[in-house]
Amino acid sequence: AVTRDYGETAKEKSDELLFHMLLATLSVTLLIALALGWREALVVAVAIPVTLALTLVVYYAAGYTLNRITLFALIFSIGILVDDAIVVVENIHRHFCLRDGRGLWRLSVDAVAEVGNPTLLATWTVIAAILPMAFVRGLMGPYMRPIPIGASAAMLFSVAIAFIVSPWAFAHILERFPPREHARTEESGLDRFYRRFMTGLLESRRVRFWYFTAMLGLLAGAASLVLFKAVAVKMLPFDNKNEFEVVLDMPDGTALERTRRAADDMAAYLGALPEVVRVTSYLGTAAPYNFNGLVRHYFLRQRPDQADILVNLSPRQQRRRQSHDIARAARGPIQGIADRYGARVQVAEIPPGPPVLSTLVFELYGPDAAKREELARRLMALLRRSPGIVDVDTYLADPQTLKRLLVRRQKATLNAISAAVVAQTESAALAGETVDLAHVEEEREPVDIRLRLPPDRRRDLAPALSIALLSRNGTPIPVSGLASVEARAADQPIYHKNLETLTYVLADVSGSQESPVYAILNLREPVRELARSLGIDLKEYYTRQPESSQQWALKWDGEWHITYEVFRDLGLAFAVVLVLIYILVVGWFKSFSVPLVIMAPIPLTLVGILPAHWAMGAFFTATSMIGFIAGAGIVVRNSIILVDFIGLRLKEGMPLEAAVVDAGAVRFRPMLLTAAAVVVGAAVILFDPIFQGLALSLMAGEVASTVLSRTAVPVLYFLLARREHLDEIMRKEAPQS
Repeated sequence: AVTRDYGETAKEKSDELLFHMLLATLSVTLLIALALGWREALVVAVAIPVTLALTLVVYYAAGYTLNRITLFALIFSIGILVDDAIVVVENIHRHFCLRDGRGLWRLSVDAVAEVGNPTLLATWTVIAAILPMAFVRGLMGPYMRPIPIGASAAMLFSVAIAFIVSPWAFAHILERFPPREHARTEESGLDRFYRRFMTGLLESRRVRFWYFTAMLGLLAGAASLVLFKAVAVKMLPFDNKNEFEVVLDMPDGTALERTRRAADDMAAYLGALPEVVRVTSYLGTAAPYNFNGLVRHYFLRQRPDQADILVNLSPRQQRRRQSHDIARAARGPIQGIADRYGARVQVAEIPPGPPVLSTLVFELYGPDAAKREELARRLMALLRRSPGIVDVDTYLADPQTLKRLLVRRQKATLNAISAAVVAQTESAALAGETVDLAHVEEEREPVDIRLRLPPDRRRDLAPALSIALLSRNGTPIPVSGLASVEARAADQPIYHKNLETLTYVLADVSGSQESPVYAILNLREPVRELARSLGIDLKEYYTRQPESSQQWALKWDGEWHITYEVFRDLGLAFAVVLVLIYILVVGWFKSFSVPLVIMAPIPLTLVGILPAHWAMGAFFTATSMIGFIAGAGIVVRNSIILVDFIGLRLKEGMPLEAAVVDAGAVRFRPMLLTAAAVVVGAAVILFDPIFQGLALSLMAGEVASTVLSRTAVPVLYFLLARREHLDEIMRKEAPQS
């Protein structure tokens, strides 16, 4: 934050997140109270703060501070750490309602034993889904690592509390405060409809065909939202900050006064915006730089043709528009002012990441510097004509004339005037020289007294050359009589990356698709045509730098490269997740095919995730991917408990079809409570710009998977078990035939 009045301090953000954490805890507790009762809610409510406190101990041991990411990790964990307690307490509640004559303590032990092993396995699958993200490399790894570490630790603590503390506490509460009458055990109308629907689904091959066709249609429709760009993919969404910056570059060599006029015009427009509370212009010097300025080297801006305009907004709670919407709306008028002065301008927002020079960075490599410069300038012209491309800039400097003073040494020596005196005089006249300090009452610190020519006489060398120096006999001699002026072209700066020479062209994206991925796809063919028109065979690189600058090449860089690395690493982490879950489930069920049934609902979460992103107008970001991976573990958890319950019914002698239907009906309430707890826990971060994708993936993914997996898993298990049963009968009858 630049100032305490206008910036948002870390403490204010932490206080807000702590309030969200408390709100999530109370919401989950209220949900359980409404669904099961106040006794069950009390047990779960006690388990939440204990688990979070133990997780904070893990954070302390790991060296993490209490920051935005760790607090979001705790909020994220609330929705999943109550799952174990819900399953255990709900099963005790169900056994208690049976009234079969067992004692309360015996009943509690039996209820925990019934769901203990599958719950423990399900907990390990959730940890297996989350923990691999802690090993993601690159930028996203350290940034998001507290989430998998904290959530995994919270799951371990929650299962220990659910098996040890929750049954003991719940039994004591039931013993001390027994309910006046047992809850009704008859089925609801929804359960009866479910049994009729599932019976028809299991008995009719035609119904099953249309059912699976509808499932595949929903999945294909959801995936098409990405294909048709209704849901855009982006590294991280735009954050809602209390400031943004306008970076002004006048034509090289522009005097400070003209830079001031351009900056004043922009500041006047920006100051009139209703959300703006203060505009500060920094002329010929850098503004106080933040993370964005550190990465983009704004702290090096010290020339008179450069200016930074810092725009402070009112607190985000007091305005309707987010900072990105304000900056996007201001970009057009600001560009119009810059065009009047022939300047280049960028509207630089404070990004939540990634650290890149610009959203779009074109790295041009080639052996011919002049031809490479021509390609860069034509590329800039192409970008300015391209829709959705804004803030086009380059590191190429405008051609400048360098004027050098050559001292006539013989004449200077005859007059006893050294070349150093001539140089010092001209430097003081043009650049200025501090000669003393002034003590001004209005200023807290002494003010430099700087001696130099007035601004109107510093526009060229003539006034400086007219300054007279005294010879040895006191005769005044103008500098023009002691030196001559030599004009030549100034050397252009040369940029290197990893010791390879290159030319940079920068740009940003705006409009309906503010993601660099789609801009690159639209620009590929026009850039190739541009290179061919110059007789250049341009080779393109997307994920690495060319091995040598002696070949003509274009490296697509910027936010795209970070996006590729993050989604690549998250994709590898997801592959590891699937393998770990498969191994765990194979080890428990002693089958290679049952795990496939249990993991089948994982892609079904996309049926909810992608349409939810489309409905909210949100990007599918790295945090969305994290929510999808974490949701996969929760989905598998419910499937494991469901399939294990089918196995219990089969061991009790129930026919396969009846066992499948009964398991889905009986286990629906804990599955629904688990999904509802995740939805309520994630709802408090739904409108945070950065973690909105995480909340949407968890909430919509859980809703879709709970509804769809309640039918998909039983049907798939029924088909698999019936086939294996028929194969077993055929193997037994084969020797007799």
